Amino acid sequence: MAKPKNVIVAQSGGPTPVINASLRGVVETCRAYPERFGTVYAGYHGIEGVLREELLNLSAQADEEIALLSITPAAGAIGTCRYKLKGHQQEDLARLLAVFKAHHVGYFFYNGGNDSMDTAHKVAQLAHEHGLDLIATGVPKTIDNDVGDSEFKVIDHTPGYGSVARYWALNVQNADQENAGSCPSDPVLVLQAMGRKIGFIPAAARLADPHREMPLLIFLRESGLTLTELADRVNDMLKARGRALVVVSEGFDVGELGERRDSFGHTTFSSSQMTVEQLVVNALNEMGLAARGSARGNVPGTDQRHNIITASTVDLAEAYRFGQKAVQIAVEEGSGYMATLLRAPGDLYQVRYDKVPLELVANSERTFPAAWIAPSRTDVTDDFLRYARPLIGDGWPAIPLVNGIQRFTRFEPIFAAKQLEPYIPQAYRSTANDK
Repeated sequence: MAKPKNVIVAQSGGPTPVINASLRGVVETCRAYPERFGTVYAGYHGIEGVLREELLNLSAQADEEIALLSITPAAGAIGTCRYKLKGHQQEDLARLLAVFKAHHVGYFFYNGGNDSMDTAHKVAQLAHEHGLDLIATGVPKTIDNDVGDSEFKVIDHTPGYGSVARYWALNVQNADQENAGSCPSDPVLVLQAMGRKIGFIPAAARLADPHREMPLLIFLRESGLTLTELADRVNDMLKARGRALVVVSEGFDVGELGERRDSFGHTTFSSSQMTVEQLVVNALNEMGLAARGSARGNVPGTDQRHNIITASTVDLAEAYRFGQKAVQIAVEEGSGYMATLLRAPGDLYQVRYDKVPLELVANSERTFPAAWIAPSRTDVTDDFLRYARPLIGDGWPAIPLVNGIQRFTRFEPIFAAKQLEPYIPQAYRSTANDK
């Protein structure tokens, strides 16, 4: 009988509250097939860790630590990266092959968004072209919910989105209490939500107020409104209700922000010179409010993607199942697929797990349905609420506390012995701005 092949699992891009639930799903399901899977390694900090031959031994970790992954948020357990594996970087590609061969790796699971699925696709193609017996499988995640198509036929939603949607539903409820009490002097409270190009995250603010009882305005990037029009809508709300709660996408067009970009070319708004919230608050106060007092603002940051307390229990369960499904696909279907989830028709929320070719999702980018933007362009429709409501669940996640603080996964730093020479990823050795 052939010796079981080893596994590398890694993740890339911005983390989510439930990313480690998928990691747990992969690890525990691989353990259930001892005749097929050997040692399970984590590429420490994603594909960069694979290139550097930094392979954390997950098979050597205690069962308790693996189980705790489901309530451990973000990427601290095995790290993430934003390294773009480009086709012309032949040294990187050759290095990957060398690492896979040196560590008897036959399976590669990559957890991430659309760019990460491109990396998984490249690895699958690379292995095929060089006759390497390796199965590459994608595990989707992104809080933005922008992986796949705009008809929801490739994937209904990605793990991570349900939790950030719940975060915003709860955040807006609390912010409304602040605004209701402080409105005699601070009639406008502006909240900036993540979402570079797509409005799923700010849209989730409406889940806090499905019956539209709050003086809530939602400005998606896709609304097409100008900053002046935004101010006009806010003043209309002030005239009608005396106060206004404003949720604005970080991608809303307010002009120059002094933007910074990551290696994928994506704007990183929280590290840019200005924020949308700052410019909106400044504009409202400079243009004048139709009420006494000033506009104030809050900018929730990466807590949107690392707050496990507000995570959706539905999201946690689905993220785990995605990890399980990815392993099942690798066993039964072979290389070049991503695990996916599709919603059954009807009013009752039911899903099924399936596979989709990586080439369909590599660098894909869905758009927010125009039909879900209300005619006012300051709200979303009930059809969006029917889509998003099941994803946030109805209960609180069970987070263990030790001495009053959360108990997260603590992996032992047990790494595979290096077989190859030290390596610096190719993009970090170049001063050229290759695209």
